[in-house]
Parts: sequence; structure tokens; C-alpha cells
Amino acid sequence: MAGICARCFNRGVSLFRLKRCCNGPFFHRLPGPLVLNPFRMEIEKSMALLQLMGSEGLTPSAEEEIRRRIVVDKLREIVVVWAKRVAFLRRFPKSLIRAASATVLVYGSYGLGVHNYESDIDALCVGPCFATMAEDFFIVLRNMLASRPEVTEILCVTDARIPLMRLNFDGISIDLTYARLNIITVPEVYRSLLRCVKFWAKRRGIYGNVSGYFGGIHLAVLAAFVCLKQPTANLNVLLFSFLQMFAFWPWPTPVILEVGVLPLQSDSISLEKILMPIQMPCSRNEYCYSHFTRSTFNRIRKEFLHGYDITKDMGRQDFDWQPLFEPFPYAKKYSRFLKICLSCSEQSELSGWEGWVKSRIHILLLKLEEIQGFCDPNPTEYVDVDLLVPHVIFYWGLCPGRTSSINIESIKKGFTRYIYNKGREASTGKIDLSVVKASDFPKTKADGNGRPGGGLYSRHVPGYFVVGQ
Repeated sequence: MAGICARCFNRGVSLFRLKRCCNGPFFHRLPGPLVLNPFRMEIEKSMALLQLMGSEGLTPSAEEEIRRRIVVDKLREIVVVWAKRVAFLRRFPKSLIRAASATVLVYGSYGLGVHNYESDIDALCVGPCFATMAEDFFIVLRNMLASRPEVTEILCVTDARIPLMRLNFDGISIDLTYARLNIITVPEVYRSLLRCVKFWAKRRGIYGNVSGYFGGIHLAVLAAFVCLKQPTANLNVLLFSFLQMFAFWPWPTPVILEVGVLPLQSDSISLEKILMPIQMPCSRNEYCYSHFTRSTFNRIRKEFLHGYDITKDMGRQDFDWQPLFEPFPYAKKYSRFLKICLSCSEQSELSGWEGWVKSRIHILLLKLEEIQGFCDPNPTEYVDVDLLVPHVIFYWGLCPGRTSSINIESIKKGFTRYIYNKGREASTGKIDLSVVKASDFPKTKADGNGRPGGGLYSRHVPGYFVVGQ
């Protein structure tokens, strides 16, 4: 195929000059765009992809949409009352109390319209200028929500990079932050593309920011980048372009949404350390926060190449989307796994304990990379029905032939000491590490239609795969 050399790509060579590009043997060549001649075939392939998304439950039902809308509306009513209560506590005049108001804006997957039935709701409470986060948001509003029977499992995360309040409202998980946000309209084809790539990343085991893989913001920017490059393309071509473009992307060249904006010179020095720099759309000198490591970076690139190899034959009449979304075959790829079991004596403490460990688990990944050279931190969380205590389990793929070099007790001791030294001495949480064989890896369950990888949901930790070992 005709291609563009990486040097000219980085220099921003314009399209009409590409024929004079220095396509020498030492330059990495980017393949040309996919061309599908019959327009009807493009429509048919896009429709087949949309049907697959529907059959996999990626689009919520009408009843689920109504339920979520009701929850958001109730939350908006609550914050309006909260704003007036805060004004009353400030002893403002009655006219100001009556005028005080607040609202709730949704963003993330739900705000973009790319959520599914199991997604939580990322919400932003926009309050009046006199309502503080520390006192009015985390105390007054928290107490108001806790007094309502439909609200459970409230957790205030005040020490996070972005402080938030986590709660379960009528069975729907909500992450509520307190800040101001600008809202833009989103094209439907972008929503469909983002829904597709998130599903693909989850199925292939490369979706999970704390595990060193993609987070929602990474995929949102990458999908938007592809849509900007091909604003009139159909969904099937956009998905192919997404896989093709980033399978051959010359990292660490940053992905930048805004045309003509280059990273600051001071940032360019550290791009090699970032591995996959994806610039925040709102900032010239800030990149999407990530824990990419050499292991996860290489895994992501292999998955892009795997997806590209499947979709490059999309022009065939018998092309099928299903292989693209097949779950990653962990048990076939790895003979040994590091089993990480996080447990608590009380269910109410498990969520906080798990979040605390996961926010620091990249240290464990880096240690395993140092010893083995490679580790695949499978982000899927499992629950073993045979364990009676509240828990969650991870299975990380280990480098074949090098598991004998792992001193598991030494690693466990060092990581546990690191966790407790960060301020969790009083927690009842426990960490157990062990090396297990591929035969001990959880078997995926098929649903009634024979689809793989569905899993059942735990009664202990909602939203996690149940393992019957």
C-alpha cells in the first residue's frame, strides 16, 4: 500500500505533498485508507455492526433509559433544595434564598449517550458560588442524600485527584463531582464509534485506567480524532480507520484534537516517558492521566494490529464483525497467572479498600515488569462463589517460562507494606497473592444465545463476574 513515512507524519506534511514524502526503507510506513467501492456495501456493513452492538446489550432498553432519566431528575430536584438550604444556613435574605438554585449535568459515557445497562452515571453538581465543597457538598448534601430511602452506599472520596461522592440511587451507581463544566453537542456517529471502541477494548482486556490500560477519556479523544479526520465517513469506515490509524501510530507522537496546536517544548521532553501521550482537549500542556507501562503499551499495540488484521478485509461480502469483539483468550495465551485477592471482613469496607489498592496497584505491575519483563494486568474483576467473605479477584497474565523467578512472598510483603504505609493501617482489608495455572483461570460463561464472556453477577459485589471454580 501507499504510505506516509513517520518523519513526514510528525512534521505535519500536507496531503498534496505526500507524493514527495521521503519513503525510504528506514521509515515506518502507514498504510493507506480503506476503500470500499459500493456505497450500499458500506451501509450494509455499518448496519451489521449496529445490529451486533444491539445484540450484545450495548444500547440500553427504553425502560432502562426512563429509569436513569428519573434518577437524574430526582437528583436535580434534590440539589435545588440543597442550594436553598445552604443559602438559609448562610442567613441570606429571603429573596436570595428563593433565587438560590443548582443543577446536575451528566457527562462521561452517559452524557455522551454511549452507556449500557451496567454503566454508572458520571454527574456534575453545579452549585451556587457560596456553596463550598468541603462543608456544603460533602456534609450538607451528603446528609440530605443519606436521609432518602432510595439512596444507599454513600462514599465521599475527598482525597482523590478529583474529589467526588459515590452513591447508589435507586439501584444506579452515580459518581457525583462538584465543579463547573461546559457542554457541547455530540454527533450520533461519534457516539456509535465510541460505544464500539469501548466494547472492543473491554472485550480484548485493554480497558481499565488503573490497570495501565485505556480509560474512558483516552478512547473518547482517540475516537474524536478519527471523526475529525473523516467527518463524512460511515460507522464501519470510522471503526476501521480507528484500528488502522493507531495500529501504525508513531508513538510517542502525541494525539492532539485541536488543529494547529502543538505541545509546549517543556512537554516534548517527557513524551518518551508518557509512552502514549493523548492531549487533553481543553489544555495545551496536559495529557490524559494514565498508568501506561511497557507491558500494557505493547499489549495495546498488539490489539490494534489484531483489530486491523481482522477489519482490513471488510470489503469482502462474507465479512463478519464478531471476531473483532471476541474476548481475549487469557487461558490460551498464558500458562501462569498472578492471582490477586482483595478481601474485607465487612461488605461496607470492601469498596473503599478495593479503590485504595487499585489506585496504587500500578506499583505491583512495575515490580513484576522489573522481575519478568512483562505482565498483562487483566482489568476484569472476578468473585469466587466459594469464598464466604466479601472479596474481589484479579488474574494477571505472567511471562511464559519466567514464573520460577518470582518470589511471591517477597513481592506480597513489599506491596502490602507500601499499601499500609500510605495510611490504611486501620483497615480490615487483606491482600493475598499467589501464582496459579491456566487451568485455574475462571471459565467464561455463555448466555442463552451462546455468546461468550457474559458472566453472572455477584451478590457480594454488584457488577463483578462470578467465578465457579
